[in-house]
Amino acid sequence: MKIDQPKIKLEPLVGVDRQKNRLIPQAMLLGLLTGSVSVLFQLAMDSAEAIRNGLLAFAHLIERGPWLILGLTLVTMIFAVGLVRWLAPEASGSGIPHIKAILIGRRHFRWLRVLIAKFSSMIIGGVAGLVVGRAGPCVHMGSAIGQGLAHLWPNTKNADYAVLVAAGGGAGLAAAFNAPLAGLTFVLEELERRCSTLDFFTAAIACLTADMVCRAALGQQPAFHFNNFTTPPMGLLIAFVPLGILSALWGSLFTHALLTGQRLITLTIWPKWIWWITLALLLSVAAWKTPALLGGGQDFVNLILKGQTLPLETIGLFFISRFILTIGSSCLGAAGGIFMPILVLGTLLGWAMGVAIQGLFPELNVDPKLFAVVGMAAYFTAVVQAPLTAIVLIIEMTSNYVLILPLFIACFTALLIANWLGIPPVYEALLASDLRKDRRQERVC
Repeated sequence: MKIDQPKIKLEPLVGVDRQKNRLIPQAMLLGLLTGSVSVLFQLAMDSAEAIRNGLLAFAHLIERGPWLILGLTLVTMIFAVGLVRWLAPEASGSGIPHIKAILIGRRHFRWLRVLIAKFSSMIIGGVAGLVVGRAGPCVHMGSAIGQGLAHLWPNTKNADYAVLVAAGGGAGLAAAFNAPLAGLTFVLEELERRCSTLDFFTAAIACLTADMVCRAALGQQPAFHFNNFTTPPMGLLIAFVPLGILSALWGSLFTHALLTGQRLITLTIWPKWIWWITLALLLSVAAWKTPALLGGGQDFVNLILKGQTLPLETIGLFFISRFILTIGSSCLGAAGGIFMPILVLGTLLGWAMGVAIQGLFPELNVDPKLFAVVGMAAYFTAVVQAPLTAIVLIIEMTSNYVLILPLFIACFTALLIANWLGIPPVYEALLASDLRKDRRQERVC
């Protein structure tokens, strides 16, 4: 007896394959452009930091050096904020909530304005010493390039716009850290949570191409320089549970402080110049006393991971200082991300815990740098709630798979505690705050 086999419809699969083949040139060009812009951006930011360091060195040679630093910081802050407000207000902050709003159809993308405002404001803010990161702006600029490419490419379908915007964001993150898998994971986990095969394929090509451009121009080294770690003993793994808990608690405080700061700065009960002067004073004091605390913090983390030793009290003071300066700089209204500052805070938190364990239990022979690296991922997970991105990023930058168990234990502990506390992911919370502002403005109008 002959049994009829069900017929498999291959037409949709063939259609997807044709779409993938059609998007290959766009994805490669997107990665090439995003990588090139990221190279120029990183070189420009390095120059801005060199200018700031040179002016700091000059200020220490003259009598009124502190006043020079205060005046420079205040003026550059005003220019960084004013440029964004004049050219593209949506370019303020990291830009990731703006990308998420575009992907759900709640925002329009003035891609060229955003690209120019983001690039220029970040350079000016780099001279000011704002405690903001480069990764978020790289993501935003990559998405802007994706939108521009979709707009200028002949016969681009409407559905391709979102694909290229998300892929450009992933390519920007890949270029920022020389970590293409982390960029791809970020697209899947944060930007396009219902990612299709087409999204995955386009993002993968864009991330790979952008990473190759950056490696060719800037070298093969990742953003952070790690030493190889030996496999931690099984008995030490339990210590990464409290690290995840601490990360969740401090991550909750960070998210609430950031949202509260953004609400307060929009109130009209006091002029905004009070906020600017207060932040300028804090940045100037940090620049005069400990300039390593300023900026994104990449060099500061590398000093820690190269074996710098500090007492626990000093590490705690650095953590509190960076925490306050990050919140203040992020709420200012200039361009600047929180991706890198979150990683720095996690490094300090993990480092402090490693030093504490080393002092309390010297027989364990704990390496504080191991806790610093794992703390980086755990704190990022607590704030952003994207554990796979955090884990892949650290593994990709260390090329060391012995960190798998500590990373999984700390990151998923942080995620579980954050969910139990009801902490929203920071980019989701910022997006919700922006949408509430839109609804209030619509009611006023």
